[in-house]
Amino acid sequence: CEARTGFFFFSDSSAHQKGRTIMSKVVVVVRVRPLNRRELALNSPCVVAMRGQDTLLIRPQDLKLQNAEDEAPERKFTFDHSFWSANPADAHYVDQVHVYESVGKGVLENIFSGYNACIFAYGQTGSGKSYTMMGPEDDKGLIPRLCESIFAQIEENTDATLSFKVEVSYMEIYNEKVRDLLGDVQERRSLKVREHKVLGPYVEGLSKFAAKDFKTVMTLIEEGTRARTVAATNMNAESSRSHAIFTLVVTQTQYDTVSGNTGEKVSRISLVDLAGSERAGKTGVTGDRLREGANINKSLTTLGLVIAALAKDGHRKGAAVFVPFRDSVLTFLLKDNLGGNSKTVMVATVSPAADNFEETLSTLRYADQAKKIVNHAVVNEDPNARLIRELRAEVDSLRSRLGTGAGPVQSMEELAALREQLQQSEALMQEMSMTWEEKLKRAEATMQERAQAIEALGLEVHQTGFKLDATKFYLLNENEGHTSSTILVYKLTDTTTIIGSSEAEHPDILLSGEDIQPRHAVFTVADGQLSVEPLDGAAIRVRGRPVTSRTVLRNGDRIMLGSNHFFKTMCPGAAQDLSSGAPTPSESAHASRRPSYSASPRRSLHSQPDKQAAAGVLASGVATVRAAVEELRSLCP
Repeated sequence: CEARTGFFFFSDSSAHQKGRTIMSKVVVVVRVRPLNRRELALNSPCVVAMRGQDTLLIRPQDLKLQNAEDEAPERKFTFDHSFWSANPADAHYVDQVHVYESVGKGVLENIFSGYNACIFAYGQTGSGKSYTMMGPEDDKGLIPRLCESIFAQIEENTDATLSFKVEVSYMEIYNEKVRDLLGDVQERRSLKVREHKVLGPYVEGLSKFAAKDFKTVMTLIEEGTRARTVAATNMNAESSRSHAIFTLVVTQTQYDTVSGNTGEKVSRISLVDLAGSERAGKTGVTGDRLREGANINKSLTTLGLVIAALAKDGHRKGAAVFVPFRDSVLTFLLKDNLGGNSKTVMVATVSPAADNFEETLSTLRYADQAKKIVNHAVVNEDPNARLIRELRAEVDSLRSRLGTGAGPVQSMEELAALREQLQQSEALMQEMSMTWEEKLKRAEATMQERAQAIEALGLEVHQTGFKLDATKFYLLNENEGHTSSTILVYKLTDTTTIIGSSEAEHPDILLSGEDIQPRHAVFTVADGQLSVEPLDGAAIRVRGRPVTSRTVLRNGDRIMLGSNHFFKTMCPGAAQDLSSGAPTPSESAHASRRPSYSASPRRSLHSQPDKQAAAGVLASGVATVRAAVEELRSLCP
């Protein structure tokens, strides 16, 4: 199973849709939690305010910062949503339900549209990430509410041709190693992260469970959460010490009752709860906890570099910016969700206390950079299924216009054009709707029909290297225009073979072209000899000389029928491997008495010059040349 994570970006007003691919920037959500007991004990004032989409960060007067740019008394950040959850008594207080309505509903719509999606929670330790993502039993967070909505929408489906499958996986990245939270509880081994050229980064051996209902999903989430690595720090009594990635794969299968085909849309939803960024001095950790914190900060620092590079790349023309995805396991697994094929939302959680001013400022800067990332989300759909659906809609529209006369059809010409367009669309839809088995059957049937048509012409087609039956008579076509690997062979019957044009009734061999008579010639096999006789005064030349009566043929004789059909005879006992250039004994015996046409591309039998035959012609000397000249003269009227 492949697990991917990232910020969830759903379409906004600046999204650009091209075909089935949507380019959209990250949708960033910031949520501020209430003051916790530690901050109340410190009497730490609130330094965060929210007005609509704006988040204001007010610097405490007594706070001295190393960076002069941070000395501004107030900094304003604008995000897609700024959720004030610091005080339930406030009028603009945002609870878990409001967060889901604002964020989760858009994700749900993208899932059933066939897009990959992701919700990504980022913030310092104890800022409310796990609360926002998971929440307690009596106040559920984004993950439980989204899963419940997915199965609720599946249950509401009344389309008998549409079915759904949901699969679940859950993993954590702890100290730069991947662990399966739903695997064998006694085997806490690390899994390998690999990359596939089609699937992208994935975790080898990660458990994947089919889920039939929401209850099954929640049981798996609870089991995985219990296995997740947590530990107490001064900042948070149950600080997440690992990055957790919960993945759902929703497959929609649509059955087409007309074509009998099925098409699929597959959506991968990655729900990510990151370990909190932290300062060792504030968290008070030592030993293993300190090493964990170092690895957490390392992966989050790499994530920050990736976000910065992608933000710069989204606004830069020309050469692409290098993005260090491989510098940490976290960013490598997030590769497809950051600037890739996903619609991703970032939920940034912050503390309102002055004591955490620098951490809050760092988180808001992270989120502000993430707004600039551009993703290229694609509907993960079988392209054939999409084309069939679009063609069917076009066909229905055309039928409606032709049947009811609706629409601006002004003339008979336009009506004829509509009918032609309808026929073309129906033919395309029928072609696209064919299953693979139907295409195979059609190909076999077409090949059989072609073979029967060739047989009706008295023609056989052989690839070079094919041995002919040594007991039969053949005519080998020597016309130009055939490929070098193909020879056209006409098999003669054991009695008489009629050659003619399509004007005759069922000739044994059908020829077309200039000077071909309806009944042009008859080839006769008798007493082991082959002869040819012209019919109705048809033009026939044998060995360059015109014939007007029955003429006995020898092996290798060249025959011209009409003015542009050239053949060579092959008699029993002379059949050979057609890829071989060696002449038969009978052919060699006549080599000195007839010309060689190997130099003529129109009369060439083989794709390569027949070297042995050419040598025989040269050896025959002047006598052969004279014979050739005389024969060529006889061809010229």
